[in-house]
Amino acid sequence: MTTIHPSQVIKPRVLLEGDTVAVVAPASNLKSHYLERGVAELERLGFRIKFDAGILAKDRYTAGTDERRATELMRAFSDPEVKAVWAARGGYGAMRLLRVLDEDQLRQRPKIFIGYSDLTALHLYFYRRFNWVSFHGPMAAKDLAGGEDHYDRETLIKALTQTSPLGEIISTKTEMLHVGKRGRVGGRLLGGCLSLITAMMGTPEELDTRGSILFLEDSATKPFAIDRMLQQLKLAGKFEDVRGIIFGEMTDCVQHTDQGYRIQDVLAECTADLGVPVMFGLPSGHSPHGNLTLPLGVMATLDADRGVLSIDEAAVF
Repeated sequence: MTTIHPSQVIKPRVLLEGDTVAVVAPASNLKSHYLERGVAELERLGFRIKFDAGILAKDRYTAGTDERRATELMRAFSDPEVKAVWAARGGYGAMRLLRVLDEDQLRQRPKIFIGYSDLTALHLYFYRRFNWVSFHGPMAAKDLAGGEDHYDRETLIKALTQTSPLGEIISTKTEMLHVGKRGRVGGRLLGGCLSLITAMMGTPEELDTRGSILFLEDSATKPFAIDRMLQQLKLAGKFEDVRGIIFGEMTDCVQHTDQGYRIQDVLAECTADLGVPVMFGLPSGHSPHGNLTLPLGVMATLDADRGVLSIDEAAVF
């Protein structure tokens, strides 16, 4: 594995009002009314929208065949008019595209890419293959379709349209599970959906966590399964040089209603021996309200004493 030096990270160009955004469906299939509402919200935010004529296709549990979805994604990145590629929803299917994408063609066309959940597979692909900064944030036919209550407009707009760092991200939902040996740590913010990060282990896109502040989130996953995935990462050495860990809200990660413990208890126990700051509850990804946009691949600071994450580097230029 190689460690990414800050000077090697490739940032996309800033998104401007009136720019064209391509909405894509690399994973599960969509419902038309969610797509329509998401497109309307993106237009309300000031962007022009394109999407493939076959975006509503269905093939078992994906938005059409692998060929359709890969062609759609390649077309979005190849189109000179498109300035950002925006995932419609997650689900499943992004992993199936990694062997059929045109790596050489993609490498020449870094653009804003935003999504979460199953799209973590593409975040890892873009980072390991091309060193791209990408964005863990609200999806068009899900969060944006629900209106502004379902995503954090401030972090979204600032992350994509301003060439300055996001700065401090303070949420009333977060709590510190561990302060760590050093209360304030810095590193490159990496991560995404825990289930996908573990699923990508052993592949060329396996996440190199060294020197990182690692963000992990998931949804509707039993606590024992969360424990198992964290043990897998631990046994694989993925926590050995992590500077800090941030967990998402981990929505609906319960065994049953009267289980007698919280998911925080499981996460705290699994990370107790690491000696690093561990935060819980940052609402990015599978968060029903106020879904934050986090740029992946930029430098960040986790201040455990204050319970604050700071994004210290601009994500676009």
